[in-house]
Amino acid sequence: MVLGARAAVKVEAEQVLCRFHLSNFVRHGTEPLYQWIVEVAHKGGLQGATVLKGFMGLRPDGSILRENPWALAQEVPVIVEVVDGPHHVESLLEDVEPVFSEGSITLERAHVVLYRGGDTHPAWKDIAPRCDVVATKEESAAWEVKTVKIPEEGALLRIFVGESDREPGRDRPLYEAIVNRAREAHLAGATVLKGPMGFGRHSRMHAAKLLELSTDLPVVIEIVDAEERIRSFLPVVDELVTEGLVTLEAVRVIKYVSPGQGRS
Repeated sequence: MVLGARAAVKVEAEQVLCRFHLSNFVRHGTEPLYQWIVEVAHKGGLQGATVLKGFMGLRPDGSILRENPWALAQEVPVIVEVVDGPHHVESLLEDVEPVFSEGSITLERAHVVLYRGGDTHPAWKDIAPRCDVVATKEESAAWEVKTVKIPEEGALLRIFVGESDREPGRDRPLYEAIVNRAREAHLAGATVLKGPMGFGRHSRMHAAKLLELSTDLPVVIEIVDAEERIRSFLPVVDELVTEGLVTLEAVRVIKYVSPGQGRS
């Protein structure tokens, strides 16, 4: 037992997960826009922010972004995640929306558990009385957030596979096949994220090693669009994914499509 150690305080509440989907090349003044968003969230006293970098992505205009390990400067998709109460997310959006001209913003329900050390009760901002993660979307704090644009109801499709998984009958990565089929289906966009560690159904642990050139790391393909368009794409997922995990979540989508304003 460590002398003087104080038990962590646990607080639960429903809050809002706000996600900004954009390119790392989009700028605000002299700095990347994603970096500026994190700085604004920090100055505004929000609970926290995380930047996730993708290594492949589908843009609304149909072009595909690919990470080049040998390039010093390259365009890749990034996602900024911010979790807080609806009023604090609204305050952040008031600053970000006027300068957010390319990409999309999603709002979704988040059941949050906060652990903090010490013997004082944390001051939870915008605490909501609801803690039911399976509450209907009408009861969700994410549907309370007011924005400059009127959000559309949409769906977030997440496909969890392995980096070494291949497209059935072809020798190309499964994640690449899914992104290309999403492009053919004219979906609004896709982002491919790679995890440094994880395990799947067979309980085999996969982790990135410093000296390894190739590893079977976990990969997540994220696609956001109108629910009917996502559901029409599910048969393609059934065709391509022979082993993996697929999740579908209701989100509010705020679109700022550019360049080219997407494809018809």
